[in-house]
Amino acid sequence: MVRSSRSWPAIVAPQRPALDAVLQPWLHCGVPESSSHRPGPGEWVLLSYRLPREPSGPRTTLWRRLKRLGVAQLSDGLVALPADARTREALEWLSDDVLAADGTAGLWVARPATAAQERELAAGMAAARAEEYRVLTDACAAARTADPAEWVRALRRLRGEWRAINRRDFFPPAEREAAAAALRNLAAAIAGDDALAAAEPEEAR
Repeated sequence: MVRSSRSWPAIVAPQRPALDAVLQPWLHCGVPESSSHRPGPGEWVLLSYRLPREPSGPRTTLWRRLKRLGVAQLSDGLVALPADARTREALEWLSDDVLAADGTAGLWVARPATAAQERELAAGMAAARAEEYRVLTDACAAARTADPAEWVRALRRLRGEWRAINRRDFFPPAEREAAAAALRNLAAAIAGDDALAAAEPEEAR
């Protein structure tokens, strides 16, 4: 199926009030260990795309946007995300961008054939987010060793990175909590009050 125009109404995703708020019940809930934890695979939205090799600009732009969304790469030119209104709209916009760059694109909603296939997808996405959270945790520790005059700026930047990771974190790994704690500790150091680490909301603002 090749898309030629936007047909979905504009959807504004509600702002999540806390880190553990969900977009739909089976998302943002960790990687299940077995199929008994859920009735069956959930829906995924898939984008297939093909772009001309030249110019290279559209290919680079698309790659960056897909990375920002945290997609699962199923094969060359085929990516997937757990389906909800936000992810469907995001991939539909990218589909239209591909068409505008003289490429071809298709958008589908489907379910993995087995729970094991879905767990494999979820585990791969969780591993990618875990690495991002580890980098964030290390950056918080590094900020503590810098000039205290730079702490506020560093905290603002790292909180922005946290929010970006959190938006694409559909299957939160354990490293997520370590990163949240690192942000709280940095905020506490700035305030000069260790009690702030426990009192600050978990979303680390």
